[in-house]
Amino acid sequence: MRQAMMAAAACAALLATPSMAQTGGANAGQPSQAGPVTEVQTVADLAAVCAPSMSNPLRLESIAYCQGFLNAAGQYHAAMTSGQLTRPLFCVSNPAPTVAQSGIAFAAWAEQNKQYANEPALDGLIRWAQVTYPCPAEPAATAPASRTHRQGAR
Repeated sequence: MRQAMMAAAACAALLATPSMAQTGGANAGQPSQAGPVTEVQTVADLAAVCAPSMSNPLRLESIAYCQGFLNAAGQYHAAMTSGQLTRPLFCVSNPAPTVAQSGIAFAAWAEQNKQYANEPALDGLIRWAQVTYPCPAEPAATAPASRTHRQGAR
């Protein structure tokens, strides 16, 4: 539990860190004079860094940022749902996709679902994961036999 709390605190600190070189918005994933992407705010921002244009000189840095964001979100989700108390928000298939495949798939989903473009990046990522990797339905609780049914079985 302590390890999960430390991971949560670290993730929160990373997500709360203000941008030092570039803000997200319309230029996310695109080169700027200030340097590589250091922050994304929205689904559109994250999609842009997960699928930067081939001509982007900071393409590799953008992809690395995307993969780090996806890894952090996935590890946080795993830590928070590792016990019996919390149901997972999504259930990744086995074998799991690579982080690169996930980034490309997320960017494609974001392109097809522009109504979520201005949502927070993490919200959109979780929305995509829930649609792409839904958890199996929980089995219905088996109700105990009714009293009349048990009496008739004698």
